[in-house]
Order: sequence, then structure tokens, then C-alpha cells
Amino acid sequence: MKQYTLCRLCSACCPVEVEIRNNKITSVQRIKRYSDALHQVCPKAEAAPEILYSEKRLKSPMLKDRKNKWIEVNWEKAIDMVAQKMTDIKDKYGPEAVCWLRGQAPDWGGAWHYAMRLMHAFGSPNVIGNGSVCHAGREAMQVFTYGEMTNPDYKNSRCILCWGRNDKDTNPSLYEDLLYARSQGAKLIVIDPVKTEIAEQADLWLPIQPGTDGFLAMAMMYWMIKHQNYNHEFVNHWTIGFEKLTKEVLHYSPKKVEGIVKLSADEIIEAVQCYVHNQPACIAEGNGLDMHCYVSQVTRAIAILRAISGNLDQKGGDLLPQPIPIKNFQLRNSIWQHPEPISKNYPLFSQYSERRGIHTLGVLTDAILEGKPYPIKGLIVQGANPIVTMANSNRVEKALQKLDFLVVIDPMMTQTAFLADIILPASYSFEQTMISNQALSNNFIRLHKKVIEPYAQSRPDWEIIFTIAQKLGFKKEFPWQSVEEAITYQLQPSGIETHILWDKPEGIITEQTRYKKYLTEGFKTPTGKVEIESTLLNKYGYEALPKFWDNLRFQEPSFYRQKEEFPFIVLSGKRPNYFVHSQFRHISSLTEKGNFPVIDINPQDAEKNNIRQGDLVRVSSPNGSIEMKINISCLVLPGMLRIAWGWGEVEKCYNLNLLTDDLLKDSIISTTSNRILMGKLTKI
Repeated sequence: MKQYTLCRLCSACCPVEVEIRNNKITSVQRIKRYSDALHQVCPKAEAAPEILYSEKRLKSPMLKDRKNKWIEVNWEKAIDMVAQKMTDIKDKYGPEAVCWLRGQAPDWGGAWHYAMRLMHAFGSPNVIGNGSVCHAGREAMQVFTYGEMTNPDYKNSRCILCWGRNDKDTNPSLYEDLLYARSQGAKLIVIDPVKTEIAEQADLWLPIQPGTDGFLAMAMMYWMIKHQNYNHEFVNHWTIGFEKLTKEVLHYSPKKVEGIVKLSADEIIEAVQCYVHNQPACIAEGNGLDMHCYVSQVTRAIAILRAISGNLDQKGGDLLPQPIPIKNFQLRNSIWQHPEPISKNYPLFSQYSERRGIHTLGVLTDAILEGKPYPIKGLIVQGANPIVTMANSNRVEKALQKLDFLVVIDPMMTQTAFLADIILPASYSFEQTMISNQALSNNFIRLHKKVIEPYAQSRPDWEIIFTIAQKLGFKKEFPWQSVEEAITYQLQPSGIETHILWDKPEGIITEQTRYKKYLTEGFKTPTGKVEIESTLLNKYGYEALPKFWDNLRFQEPSFYRQKEEFPFIVLSGKRPNYFVHSQFRHISSLTEKGNFPVIDINPQDAEKNNIRQGDLVRVSSPNGSIEMKINISCLVLPGMLRIAWGWGEVEKCYNLNLLTDDLLKDSIISTTSNRILMGKLTKI
């Protein structure tokens, strides 16, 4: 039997055709959108049966006994224990002492909203996502600039600028759009210190010095303004603060910044000329810009560059969303600031979006270990693996061990789950129905439709949350008997009911894409215009305009002041499309294709250090060390090491985050420096 649904093994959410026999999935294939030449086969989708029926999957709730051994328990006992522990902590320390940490795995749609509703009903504002080291930080900066986060319209673009992004490994659908645009003559510019697969295809590759992207964005705007190659009509009618920008960029001529960004002035000028002379153009930012201590101002500069080019909400440019109207049922207003969240020192980022929740990930460790701003005693981890993915893993491990109570909700046994007091086995997307949050942002309603029953005793995320809520006494707040009822309730403002979507796997388009919506609606900022000088940033005491020369300390790699002892620039490594963050590292068909974890080194550095292909080496930082085999490659530049990321889930000695630091944080969005540090290389 064939079924059609959305795959949620990664955040791309591709439509797929699923073959089912005896309530088991036997194959998952991405639905073709283009010819065979452009179609991308997804290795994770092909490995779906192996993932779904892996021996690593959790079959039933488990709890640690007094001898620290795992024992299986039934769901009723497990939920009773979770509810009782939450209540005990609430009675002793207050509800805010319980925190819910949410990862990427279960989707950012309904299950995320349900978790927020539960915690807010409980009285805790501390529902924390990982967005400070992912897209939420970039989204917030775009919100402060023009009210919403844009989407690059690859398919209709004449020039695509990929900045710290590699869609080939992260988003098959967008990569297909990119290939289509290229087949129609679109130019491709890639800004990345590593020569990725799409960098090899580019008309122009800029191997930028890691962490200096803000200087490059300002230099590009310098050239555009000096040569009058910005969109005068748009800037004059739809922006505020352009005069101050004009003065600020005078300090960032291509010639002046070339020593900082390690690109020639000619390369910078060639890139900006390609961008402005091939309109419409779009800028696609990626996770390569995240995880730096100054990411907020860097992405602000790129947002301003995008705006003054005149490509905002143009066909083939950077499109503003047309969100579906849905009910905001997170109950956030009932407890906001009473008590204050642990993110109180990042107030603007904590409230930039009503639906996104709080994403100040870096403050969680401080709250547990140091009681700043107050102690967290209980933690529920849903679809996340912080001991592998958060900066400074040794410190994270100490924090998790200090908790009074740790719950993990996950389909698989993870390194974090090993430390838990109780584990609740969750279902994968094929085993539960969810609303697609990604589609809701773009005039589109889609379901991740359940196509098989949950594996063993695993349960859907929504059911786990509903059951905990009802056990805590929140039956009024969670009256629904099924997820379909909850989705219909959430969609009430749209007039769409869940049963209508059930037989429409392609989804429902509520309206056709509209361009230049700002002409009639303005921008969703305090002034209704693009705020080059941000009203909100200024109000909260931050720099209202990006500035980089005065803030070099925050743009340096971690441990830069110790570079004599730690001379290599260490980069967080490739994220191949066989895996998603720390997931699927135990799936043999994927590890065979994805190879084993290695450290990439330039041939020049290998020769200097008497290192040969396959040698075992140790990389150290002031925080710790890891050991992997070496791979000699021209993909990385001299003086750099690129370390495979996410393999700490397999072995602790592979965990890149044993090296990273979490002391410095972005002053606006709390981002820690997970992406780049100084390190030392030793042959073993």
C-alpha cells in the first residue's frame, strides 16, 4: 500500500511517497518536482525503514532504580512520576525551577506549541529552544529590521548569494530550485571558508576568514552606496536610518577590510557587482553564520544589505511570508514576567516572536550550575541532545548531573538520555499527525499525516504532552481527545478543519504568492518601514546600527588571546545530508556512506607537521581535547582544521563540543561560540 505524507527526519519537510506492508514502512521516496537530472535522492529517506526499526529505538518508558540501572515501567507509572516530580519542585522552589528544553527533532509546529501551553499553565516561563545557535537568531535580526524573516526565491532569481549555507546537504527541495535557476542562467556566489560542493559550482567563491562576515557585508554596502548602486526609490520611501548607514560604511571600504576578511578588494568588488547587476537577486543565509558571539550584528548587516538592494519581496528576490492566521494558544501572556524567565538578561530576543517561544539556549547551563538568575532544578528534554550539541560539553554534563530530576523524551537512546532519571519513548513523524509549521508561514496548510502505528510502546509527542498536562490537573487547558481536535482548534481563524487536509497530502494554498506586499501593508516594524537604524535595538540599549571595528573582541575565535599555544583555527565541520545534528549516527547504511569522523587539514599544514593521510591526531583547546583520524584536503585553507561534527553521540572522544567555549555570549541573543576556536594539533 502507498501513502503520501511529509517526512520530518530533517527540517526540510519533503513530500514523500511511503510504501507500507503489514503496518511497517518498507520504503520512503521523495516526490519528484523536476526532471531526473535535477531530482535529489535523500539518503535519510531511503534509510527510513532502518531508522524506524533500529535496535537503538526506545521500546517502553524506562526509569533508573536505586542501583542506577534501567528498568522498564508502564506509561501510567512513568507519567505519574514526571507529574509528581514537577509538582514537588514547584512546591519547594516555584514553578520556574522546572524548564522544558526543546530540540530540532520533533518539528517546531504543534508539539512545540503544546509544550509551551503546558509549561505556561504550570506557571513556568522557561520553555527553551535551541534557536540562539540556529535560525531564530537570524530571524530576530530580520524582524528588528523589516518585521519578518525572508525566504530566498531561488527558482525565479538571476543571482543567488549563498552565505554560510550549503543546501545540497541541508534542504533537497531548495537545492533543486537552485539547480533549476542555474540551468536558466542564474549566477551563483558562495561565501564560505570551506570549498563546499556548491562552492565548487559557483561563479564566484569567497573563502572568507571565519567570523568576519560583518566586515564583508559592510564593505559591499560601502561599494553600493559609493557607486549609487542601491535602490534609491526603495531607500527613499521605505527605510529610516540610511543617512547614518552612509556615514558608518565609510570605515569599511573593500581595501580597508581586505586584511580582516582575507579577501582581496577586487574579489569583494566582483561579488557585489555580480549581486547588484543581476537582478532580481536573493541572499540565502545559513547556519554557517550562527554560533558566533557577534552573530546578531552580522546578520543585521546582511539584512540591511538585502533591503537597500531593493530585492525585498520581489519575485526572484527575498520574499516576505504570508502566514496562515492561526490561534495563539500558548497561554504565554498569563505568566509572562511573573516570574521572569531565566533569559531575563536578553529581554528583546525573549519576546521577539509570540509563537517562537524563548531560544536563549546558552543561559540554561548558567542557571543550573550557578543559579543565575535563579536555579533550575528539573529539566525535561524533548528531541534534543545537549550533552553533544551544546558548547562546552564537560560543563553541560556537570549541569545535567546536578539536576534534581531529568526527563528525556526521544525516539532513541542518546548520550543525554543515559543521564536521565526517566525516559519517555517518542514516535517519529510517520507515526503521528502534526501540522506543518513550515507551511503555515508561507500561505500554505499541510499535514504531516500519520501513516503507521507507533513503534512498540512509543507515543506521539502531542500525546505525551497532553497526558502530562492532564495528570497535572490541566484538563481545561487540554480538553482535546486527539491531535486532530487540537489542530482544528488551532486553525479556527483560517476556517480550515483537519479532516479537509487528511486527503490532501499536497496541502492547501490559501492564496497565491503576492509580491511587494509592503506597498499596501507596510513593514511589521514600529515605524512601518525598514529600520536600518533599529527602533527596538535602540530602545533596549543595544547598537541600533551594525558596527564592527569597536567590537573586535567578540568576533575573534574562542581562545584567540592564547593563539601562540593554540595556533590553528578550528572550524565546526561538515554536516553531511546522511545525518541531522547528532541523529542517525548508528544507522549502518548512513555511516557507510557518510564515512567515519575525520579532521580535515590542508596539505601544507600536513607536511609541516609530518602528518600523513589517516594518522590519528589529537586536537586540544583550553577546555579539552578530542581524537580522530586526519584527512588531508584542499577543501580547507592553510592554518585551519575542520572537525567532523555530531559524532560525540557515538564516542565521547569525537565530541567537538569538548573543545568549544560557552563563556562569551552574544549580548542580544545569548549565542555561544560553537563554530570557531583556536586549537592545537598533536600527532598520536
